[in-house]
Amino acid sequence: MSIHPPVSPPAIVCVGETMALITPTGAALADADAATLGLAGAESNVAAGIVSAGHRSAWASRLGDDPLGSRIASELSDRGIELWVQRDADAPTGVMFKDPGAEGSTVYYYRAGSAAASMAPGFLAADQLAGVRIVHTTGITPALSASCRAMVDELFTEARAAGALVSFDVNDRRPLWSMADAAATLARLADASDICFVGRDEAERIWGTRTATEIRSHLPGCDLLVVKDGEIGATAFHGDAEPVFVPAPQVDVVEPVGAGDAFASGFLAATLEDRPLAERLAAGHAAAARVLTIAADMPPIR
Repeated sequence: MSIHPPVSPPAIVCVGETMALITPTGAALADADAATLGLAGAESNVAAGIVSAGHRSAWASRLGDDPLGSRIASELSDRGIELWVQRDADAPTGVMFKDPGAEGSTVYYYRAGSAAASMAPGFLAADQLAGVRIVHTTGITPALSASCRAMVDELFTEARAAGALVSFDVNDRRPLWSMADAAATLARLADASDICFVGRDEAERIWGTRTATEIRSHLPGCDLLVVKDGEIGATAFHGDAEPVFVPAPQVDVVEPVGAGDAFASGFLAATLEDRPLAERLAAGHAAAARVLTIAADMPPIR
């Protein structure tokens, strides 16, 4: 089944897997008698943030032709996200379990062989992306399968052929692939992107870079590199210009999950508005702060 975008294109297309999220209530996963059912997906989180900032965004992916896929599609549509989605009758929608604990949450993925993991070259072509200003994906997508990795490589080429900027969030997920594969592939894709987001801590983990300046030296090819350093702030390197740093606001954190996606959505929305670099960073911080104060990846639908 092919994707047929609307005649009038959205400003941004976000490409990647969204899973059903199961979270136990009142106890750890091994002991709970009840759980809540939601959704989790970095790229759809960004798409939702773009819509909440007043811009059109689409989410492109594959879902199983099953009730979990229908639930995900329904909620994302209710949020105003345009769906560029293929449904797969033979592969399931991915599932993620969250296991809360006193020292933080542990997650368990059941996404091998999912519908989204079968994305492959040809999934999106330049003519489908015509008029789109930004194509966004993350380092999660190439980690899903060899075909997804090849699809992301092609996506960079097709996005540029369509005149769109390529936005890439490193978003390393340790359970999905080896450190060696992650370090090499994420560096290659980050360096090839027009806009790249990376956490200082994850960069140190996978590349051994300790500072924002060292990360910039490791990724010299990326035109606009944004290094996030948690509660300290974020630094943007644009071409050969002097880096711009904006401190993060003080926030009473409820849960950090989803804050990085929110930051990317705020920054990209401000980019669509052609705002100065410092204002884009501030918009990213503001969007992240809204998510940090709730126990979910996205604010509730109003």
